[in-house]
Amino acid sequence: MMKQVLLFFCFASALSLSVSESKSNSLQNPAIDSFSFGYIQTKTPQNCSYLVTISTRCSSPKFTWENIGIAFGDAHGNEVYKGRLDGPGRFEQCSLDVFEINGACLSDICFLWLYRSGAVDDWKPESVKISCSNACFPIFNIHFNINFSLPDAAWFGYKWCNTDPPYLANGFPFPTGVFF
Repeated sequence: MMKQVLLFFCFASALSLSVSESKSNSLQNPAIDSFSFGYIQTKTPQNCSYLVTISTRCSSPKFTWENIGIAFGDAHGNEVYKGRLDGPGRFEQCSLDVFEINGACLSDICFLWLYRSGAVDDWKPESVKISCSNACFPIFNIHFNINFSLPDAAWFGYKWCNTDPPYLANGFPFPTGVFF
């Protein structure tokens, strides 16, 4: 009996280590004008560390002074948010920028929002890759292809949650059906 339990645990661990997702959705709607982060609640006691890799298109300006932000989360209301991803030499033309962001442990990412403000530069992302670098179960690695300009001073994002996260039921005016 102990052998069977140990064998099952090893199989389940190996299976969860091999999970990798690739998500790609088409542009379906315009920017999110009213997205606000005042409602963010971490519903899990743990903190997880995420490696976020953002590539900038070669057609983007040589460098940008714009404010770039990111938010992602799961269908259970757990979210990770970083309002400013900045620093010297960030988001240069044809570049790859890597950020470590700590936040709630997510069960599976089902939405991603990006923010760009500062219409002078017109920063153009190419892709975003999110992977959990510790304590995540299941372990995941998600890649989003963007390949178009983001609107200025608005949140814009993917959403493919099967159900609305719990905070929608609490009256928060979160825009639904807005994707890229």
